[in-house]
Amino acid sequence: MSPSASRPKKALRAPIQPRNDEGAGRAQLILERVFDERVLDETEGARPARWLRELNPEQRAAVLHDGPPVVVVAGAGSGKTKTLTARVARLIDDGTAPERILLLTFTRRAAQEMLARAERIAGPGATHRVWGGTFHAVANRLLRIYGRALSLPPNFTVMDASDSADLMDFVRGEQRRGEGQTRFPRKETLAAIYSAMVNRNEKLGRVLDGHFPWCAGEITGIRAIFESYTKRKREQVVLDYDDLLLYWRALTETPQASATLTGLFDHVLVDEYQDTNTLQADILEGMHRPGAGLMVVGDDAQAIYSFRAASVANILNFSARFPGASVLKLEHNYRSTPPILDASNALMEQATRAYGKELWSTRAGDRRTRLVTCLDEAQQSDAVCRRVLEQREEGMPLKSQAVLFRTGHHSSLLEVELARRNIPFVKFGGLKFMEAAHVKDLLAFLRILENPFDEVCWFRVLRLLEGIGPASARRVMEALGVRAGGRPAPFGTTPITRLDQEQPPVPAAARRQFDDFCAVITDCALGAGDAPKPAVCIERIGPLYKEIVERLYDSPDSRWADIEQLGVIAGGYATTERFVSDLTLDPPASTGDLAGSPLLDDDYLVLSTIHSAKGCEWDAVYIIHAADGMIPSDMALGDEDGLDEERRVLYVAMTRARDVLEIYTPLRYYHRRTGLDDAHGYAQVSRFLTQDVKELCESVSLTDEPADRVVQMDGERSGVDALLTRLWAG
Repeated sequence: MSPSASRPKKALRAPIQPRNDEGAGRAQLILERVFDERVLDETEGARPARWLRELNPEQRAAVLHDGPPVVVVAGAGSGKTKTLTARVARLIDDGTAPERILLLTFTRRAAQEMLARAERIAGPGATHRVWGGTFHAVANRLLRIYGRALSLPPNFTVMDASDSADLMDFVRGEQRRGEGQTRFPRKETLAAIYSAMVNRNEKLGRVLDGHFPWCAGEITGIRAIFESYTKRKREQVVLDYDDLLLYWRALTETPQASATLTGLFDHVLVDEYQDTNTLQADILEGMHRPGAGLMVVGDDAQAIYSFRAASVANILNFSARFPGASVLKLEHNYRSTPPILDASNALMEQATRAYGKELWSTRAGDRRTRLVTCLDEAQQSDAVCRRVLEQREEGMPLKSQAVLFRTGHHSSLLEVELARRNIPFVKFGGLKFMEAAHVKDLLAFLRILENPFDEVCWFRVLRLLEGIGPASARRVMEALGVRAGGRPAPFGTTPITRLDQEQPPVPAAARRQFDDFCAVITDCALGAGDAPKPAVCIERIGPLYKEIVERLYDSPDSRWADIEQLGVIAGGYATTERFVSDLTLDPPASTGDLAGSPLLDDDYLVLSTIHSAKGCEWDAVYIIHAADGMIPSDMALGDEDGLDEERRVLYVAMTRARDVLEIYTPLRYYHRRTGLDDAHGYAQVSRFLTQDVKELCESVSLTDEPADRVVQMDGERSGVDALLTRLWAG
């Protein structure tokens, strides 16, 4: 099949930020240069540079771009990673010093993968000095070097999101908020408001009115908490995630530091630019100097993280922020078959704000997307299970198939049915590894060693000890000089040195385990010689913490296995600070992310939220709950920008499929909470599946199937209860 045969004929619309004539002219010159090189290769036998091999003309144009800033609009499956990798290799091959290249990604693994691939092209060791990592990791590194310009000492520690919320809760309790007659936001909401305010660069009042309207009446109390929270962080020399970006931006605005920072890099490359927030875009602008290279790569059609304060406006308005910028597009999709892309293009044609691009493919395949209408959730679960097993019988492994959904609880009924049919599965998008209590416990021990004034970690660790509750923990912290309502320790002493010299008051029931804790902490922090490595600290903490795990938590064996795995990984780190920082700034989803992919012999189906599936691909994808109120979420129905993002969510799900795409819509939902027998409501097919989309798909209705083909809804025994009853009925 030729490209012209599968490329859609009609352009979607003009870009939201049209290129100026000068930028368009430069892009055309680059493409002409690319085609000239291709002709030279074919007619004269000249071999292209290593970094040009296997690139299509559009990818080559991006790799060869020189001059003003450029945004590369890379459609799903269009090879953006290959393009970024080749550009890094090309810059090094052209003589750019590796340490003068900054590659910003959204995960550490992405940066490592790109640099490893670039090294295979450019030669052994070529990329070792490239600055590669996440915005937060690079900020952490820069601030430890240049932070003194902002009176920030290099030995600061970094709190993760939950620790930030805990510290905010300390302040909330001290100010006695929430004890009045009206509802006051709890710590998680306060942390979300604070982060949205910082990352969106919006005033508190506007954030409350636009995103947390029920909290708007408490603006005075919220402001007071934020002021005390910020003061407390400065006293303890700790930064939260948002501080890392705030301080980095402040460095770019500080006369004595900005010239140094902008002079560090000759080329800056940013991956997944559609997922950046306003603060990150400000940082990028502050780091750019005239004459230096700047390339951002992303896809406005895959901007689905506004709940993390990401702004699609960053990529749509790139040319406005960087006048004279060029726009290049990658539209050749290497992942999906033409019918899947036809339906995906038709979906995005509805978007009100978008770059004009259409994905096309030369892959063979004429299997159209299936739109499946089901009677209810139970029939949807039955139908998906049958299709998964049918594909398996045709030779498609379970691991090559995925079921995607808008939010985690949407798969509950399906999970029960999969278990009943003995179909193994793994689910992504639930509790993260770093959110697990036992992992946070261990890191709290290590953070105390790094920063003895970190009251959040002291409070967490002390309450793990038998016989110590919140009141006792606060008394111990006050006696040690940890800032928790008491006075900071006198100059020259730390809570750990006091722990070694004094006997803080603890209940008699807590004395044995508290003494063990004192011995472990002082041994790690004050022992002879250099500070022990993180693996040694974990080994010393181990016996005490294993006793705690067995007393406090269920599944202690599996939790302890996680701790042992962390100990193994810690063996590769020379300092506790580096180990804790890496885990905090780029948290893994599981110990498998730290140790590498497990060697699993068993096949399994993948269940995933759509947000967790971004960046992945499977041979077959089944999207469930494509009904209004689900996709799009009912929270977005009254907001045009929200609807646009929900459309992009569905687009991301559809473009994960290589060969098979099926979209399921249940028409009836049961509601047990009403207390009525067989109470239910009706749904309608997602408004995004318009007639234009349906005409490119195969529509299937299962609503008239025989009753014995589906799970029955039986009065009170409806939904999950019906399936559970079948399980225990034998």
